[in-house]
Amino acid sequence: MSGQFDDDVEGEQTITINEYLNEVEEKELEADLVLGGDEGKECTYSKGYMKRQAIFSCLTCAPEGNAGVCTACSLTCHDGHEIVELWTKRNFKCDCGNSKFGEFFCKLSPSKDVENAENLYNHNFKGLYCTCNRPYPDPDVEEQVEMIQCCICEDWFHEEHLCLESSDQIPRDEEGEPLYEDFICKACSVVFSFLTVYPQTIWAKGVKQNDVSNSNKDKNVLQEIPTASGSGKLENGACSNGSPKKEDAMIDTNSESMTAGKGVSTGKSLDKNVDSNQCINDSGPHTDCILRDNLVADLTVSESKPLFLSKNWRAILCRCKQCLSMYEQKHVIYLIDEDDSISEYERTAKQKREEKLQQQEGAELSFLNKLGHVEKMEILNGIADMKDEFRSFLESFDPSKAITSDDVHQIFENLAKKRRRVE
Repeated sequence: MSGQFDDDVEGEQTITINEYLNEVEEKELEADLVLGGDEGKECTYSKGYMKRQAIFSCLTCAPEGNAGVCTACSLTCHDGHEIVELWTKRNFKCDCGNSKFGEFFCKLSPSKDVENAENLYNHNFKGLYCTCNRPYPDPDVEEQVEMIQCCICEDWFHEEHLCLESSDQIPRDEEGEPLYEDFICKACSVVFSFLTVYPQTIWAKGVKQNDVSNSNKDKNVLQEIPTASGSGKLENGACSNGSPKKEDAMIDTNSESMTAGKGVSTGKSLDKNVDSNQCINDSGPHTDCILRDNLVADLTVSESKPLFLSKNWRAILCRCKQCLSMYEQKHVIYLIDEDDSISEYERTAKQKREEKLQQQEGAELSFLNKLGHVEKMEILNGIADMKDEFRSFLESFDPSKAITSDDVHQIFENLAKKRRRVE
């Protein structure tokens, strides 16, 4: 960022009013996308384990990073505290005021269970991310770099810590925009190694199948696998036939970064009581299991790698009866819930935002229509006076200088003087 405004007069940034309004609009939209349209007025605890919602960690009340609160509680109950923004988390229930907060009670919903056993927590709740276990923003670096989120464990990773030979291996277009819909980190890819037997269409453009599959003996068979039927989206699957030793190693590396009560984290462990070959052995011809013929081959993972998946990969995953049953038994039923995906979450947030703006415009129009002719003319004249005052200010203002708060106050003071003279 240093030197960005060196050419500006007196080292100050100058922007136009349109640029400022556009920046405000972008920030409001960004906030709405993260909050999912939640206005932060009511605690979400009564809604139970929500499919996806914005979650915050209060290090003032829970310094160990073992609790999360909803948007409303972060604003009302923890105002002025040290808050960590966690973006969104799936299947989470607001902890504010439960046993993890000692004698502190939730102001919005004081009657809560002692603990939310199905909540999952990782080092993000301590304000730490990636395998380097660093905060974001990182106070020890001059320029902050964007991180990539794993769609399974939901941790964030720096590009240089993705275990890739080069960041050029990340699928991007010529302008640097991502060509993938979802990313799965190296640790989670061990558990979800079954993805490597799917056809080329599951991988983001620019990623070759043999870059991620290390063991399938007949690569040509992969191109013959049909697309799964059905219109629902799947976030991920869990029909793994990977090496048990590799899976155990992954579980050990994530045991400290992902913890839960009775819930099961796909980033930590999977229910070993379910046979990983279930979708193969129990699938008859009538079930049309996509993975059956390919997993009959000796699929083992010699090396785990991060996975970059295409924008239609959920539609390709198997939806046979055995796989669906396995998703439920492994507590990853969210894989077949389109509301779990970030894209769907943001789409819903945009829709709520548009509806809210339309309601505001309707309310303003309704208010204006209820006024008499005199009141309407006074409001319209006031708007015209404000436009004239701003226009006069801009015409006489030195464009080489920055607009300050004193300038804005002077504009409204001039308007007030004109109003008093009229009266």
